[in-house]
Amino acid sequence: MLAATVMTDKPVVLQNVPIINDVLTMCEILVDLGATVERRKNTVTICAASLRKRTLPADLCRKVRSSILFAGPLAARHGSAKLPPPGGDVIGRRRLDTHFAGLKALGIKVCANHDYRLKCTKLKGADLLLDEASVTATENVLMAACLAKGRTVIFNAACEPHVQDLCHLLNKMGAQIEGIGTNRLQIQGVRKLRGATHRIQPDHIEIGSFIAAAAVTGGSLDIPGVNGQDLAMIAPSFAKLGLCWQIKGKTLHLPGRQKLAIADDLGAAIPKIEDGIWPAFPSDLMSIAIVLATRAKGTILIFEKMFESRMYFVDRLISMGAKLVQCDPHRVIVTGPARLQATHLESPDIRAGMALLVAALCAKGESIIDNAETIDRGYECIEEKLAALGASISRKR
Repeated sequence: MLAATVMTDKPVVLQNVPIINDVLTMCEILVDLGATVERRKNTVTICAASLRKRTLPADLCRKVRSSILFAGPLAARHGSAKLPPPGGDVIGRRRLDTHFAGLKALGIKVCANHDYRLKCTKLKGADLLLDEASVTATENVLMAACLAKGRTVIFNAACEPHVQDLCHLLNKMGAQIEGIGTNRLQIQGVRKLRGATHRIQPDHIEIGSFIAAAAVTGGSLDIPGVNGQDLAMIAPSFAKLGLCWQIKGKTLHLPGRQKLAIADDLGAAIPKIEDGIWPAFPSDLMSIAIVLATRAKGTILIFEKMFESRMYFVDRLISMGAKLVQCDPHRVIVTGPARLQATHLESPDIRAGMALLVAALCAKGESIIDNAETIDRGYECIEEKLAALGASISRKR
């Protein structure tokens, strides 16, 4: 949504924006391009009326994966873009082929060498079949298609809640997108987009993380303002570990002191939690699910299908006393409950960092987590929120 603001010369107001490091970096990129960015608490106003650059700064792009999302909007509205390779978490190979194949089909010329150079003189709608249901590739192609002449149909589109949220913002800006929430998006191109005001929807990954933090410590929790549909795919997987909650209206209530126990599959078979594209269990909660499983009685297989390096943080859990076996880069068998012991840890990425923080909350003794700024990339004021819920936590600068 921040990247989409370069597609109009009118102000775009985004409300309920998390003030996390990745958002701040994206705002810095916008300022470097020549946009004006004003932030008041969790409301950000962006106006890209007079961009002076089409080249993104390499030092900022190295910090975030989402910098690649400027490719489609800049090329579509401004005719060109030059982007260095994006940064972000090292959780396995994260290919960009789907992005550029889709943009090429719309008429954007792409030259990929040490950086990515895009040029466009005329955008034309097309029927596209993405070779993978990539969230960011879907968003990149979707944004460019909004300014393409004619109709674009994206098959095998990602349809996660944040993709849907982007679609709703673009429609407020004057785009014509149909099929929101499905894997077939139809976009009728328009000549130009206008400004808009949009409230960002709640983050189901953050909600799932706090649910797990409360569960491993035996606490009860109320989370207002949730979207129950966004949690529908998380509930069955967490239920396999004995964890349940209720949603009344828009408030989620997690009862305290739940007895975490792994429910066997039919025939007393070992159950499995596996991730996948929406509406499957999200990959970004797999690290959290492993920690939750260490506290549940029984044995379960955690199968991470999407990224080959996400599981490598589990050696930290083993050092804390977790009973688990990493079978290969994608599969971990967890047997619980384990009494975790505090230790000195280092956060390798956003999600593994949050998982280690959840583990530290229920471990005996005091843990220290280095490189904690990786957690700040995805969670706003995490120590303040956890402290307000009763955690003994402080940040050492």
